[in-house]
Amino acid sequence: MEIKWLGHSSFLIKDSNGRTILTDPFDDSIGYSTFSGDVDIVTISHHHFDHDYTKEISSKDAKVIDKVGNFYICDIAIQGIPSYHDEVKGAKRGENTIYLFQVDGYKLCHLGDLGYVPSIEELKDIGNVDILFIPVGGHYTIDGKEALQITKLIKNHIIIPMHYKTPSLTFPLDGLENFLKHMKNAHKINSNSITISGDLNDLENHVVILDYE
Repeated sequence: MEIKWLGHSSFLIKDSNGRTILTDPFDDSIGYSTFSGDVDIVTISHHHFDHDYTKEISSKDAKVIDKVGNFYICDIAIQGIPSYHDEVKGAKRGENTIYLFQVDGYKLCHLGDLGYVPSIEELKDIGNVDILFIPVGGHYTIDGKEALQITKLIKNHIIIPMHYKTPSLTFPLDGLENFLKHMKNAHKINSNSITISGDLNDLENHVVILDYE
């Protein structure tokens, strides 16, 4: 399985059979290059401009998922779990959908624009995770300290931070620092992609920092 970070909360995930999932695509106003091309599946955590831009996806039969529920597309199981974009049950910024993916035998969790630390009871729906995509930039989502709390509540093998300030981003978010200062195992990769294979059981809360495209 290959995971490519396109910037912000957008990733292109390709399984061993070449099937592709695009998460939270953005428009060109936020500073990163907008995705264009063919994909099989698109997931949208919420309908804000920096998470739901699909106009340049060229495949007409791409399946767009933007809601809670259980889905099975291209032999890939996907579960959308309800959550909120803020700490007041959506009163400020609305709802957010967390997505779980089963890809090549790995369990992936994309938290979208999660805006609060869920209770242990809420996190039972997520369970243990092989790869966790977690926002850390604060302002509109959880910040680095809150992200740390969540990583202690969910058992993860690999953590990929997202939705944080970079030189390209056009609006203010916190950088990685507040998150990384609490994490012991962080590794920066000089690439926007990583290939996942083999057993991950020897890894626990291993943070992988990707370059953006």
